[in-house]
Amino acid sequence: MGRLQRISSRLRSPALSSAVAFGVVAGLVVGLVVQAQGPALAIGRQSGSGTPDNGSSFHQITLPDLLIVAPKGLGAGQITKLGAIPGLRDMATFDGAQLTVGGAPVSVLGVNPSTLRSWVPLRAASDQAFWTALAAGEFVAQTPANVALQLKAGAQYQLTGGATVLVRYGLAADLGLTGVDVLVNESLSARLGLVRRVVGLISAPGVAIGTLQTEVTQILGASGRIEVLRAQQVPATAPSSPAPSSPAPSAGTGATSARPTSYLQLFQASAADYCPGLSWTVLAAIAQIESADGQNDGPSSAGALGPMQFLPSTWAVWGIDAFGETGPPDVMDPYDAVPSAARMLCADGAAGGGTALSDAIFDYNHADWYVSEVLALAAEYAADYG
Repeated sequence: MGRLQRISSRLRSPALSSAVAFGVVAGLVVGLVVQAQGPALAIGRQSGSGTPDNGSSFHQITLPDLLIVAPKGLGAGQITKLGAIPGLRDMATFDGAQLTVGGAPVSVLGVNPSTLRSWVPLRAASDQAFWTALAAGEFVAQTPANVALQLKAGAQYQLTGGATVLVRYGLAADLGLTGVDVLVNESLSARLGLVRRVVGLISAPGVAIGTLQTEVTQILGASGRIEVLRAQQVPATAPSSPAPSSPAPSAGTGATSARPTSYLQLFQASAADYCPGLSWTVLAAIAQIESADGQNDGPSSAGALGPMQFLPSTWAVWGIDAFGETGPPDVMDPYDAVPSAARMLCADGAAGGGTALSDAIFDYNHADWYVSEVLALAAEYAADYG
């Protein structure tokens, strides 16, 4: 699959806190009406339509720089131009429309659950049940919409757009997507006729944010909307860091830092607590590059899983609970996966820097290109985030 094909069909990153209201797509020709249960084709976990993806594929963490909205959808030419922006590392688009729920205006997005999961805030990304429900064909909501519409988990509702479909309601979560009420998966999005590629996310960590905004604005034109996300990724308070001489906690001892609330804090605290001397930027780079820039949707061809792409055999050795997590270590849980990666890298000598760091990264993924990519992206994160 070519790079631009991957760019145009995927969605990935961590904290989408945006003031851009998706009501800018008002006037599109799709209407969604949530009504009492009635005759319709039922889908979701009760449909008996086969075994759906369970939503457990979680393969990458990407820090976003821009959120863009194209009310009429991004055209193929715009996608090509955006993908050609120098320094653009990752971009993805997803479907949407301004709809109605019981007569009230509602915004809905059509997404690939496995990829959207990598863009949302840390706590929501760790909610396995939410992503399982969405992948299984249920519709899910943001918490405010769930309360306002008085949706009941497990109940079935009629969603009317290009077709009328009886759909089971799953769960709610706080996704940080201001102006978005309901999410559906790609299959249901197509059934309802949502407008293609209305919203996009862009990651270009090595490009000055002003330069990136200018180039994107020129491509989107006057009707496009842009929201800067890069600054929102910087935590207000950095987590505590042990002195460089402090030993990294062993498996089961837990982290010394407070529970992180953002991915940057998670990277910082994992490095500080489990590999003093290792830069958090290395963990951030590995989290993005581990999917081979979109080639592995997870599990990888080798069977690797989770945001840090551990092989099951490797996870059995290095996987730990951290930051208050309990139960068996979960390779899909960022709170477990990121500190486990730091612990493994440290055991390979990553804290020593230089050649030792390169060797440890090579041990993580046996490829020279991979080492070069990780170090280059880590340098870009260091320049952008300090």
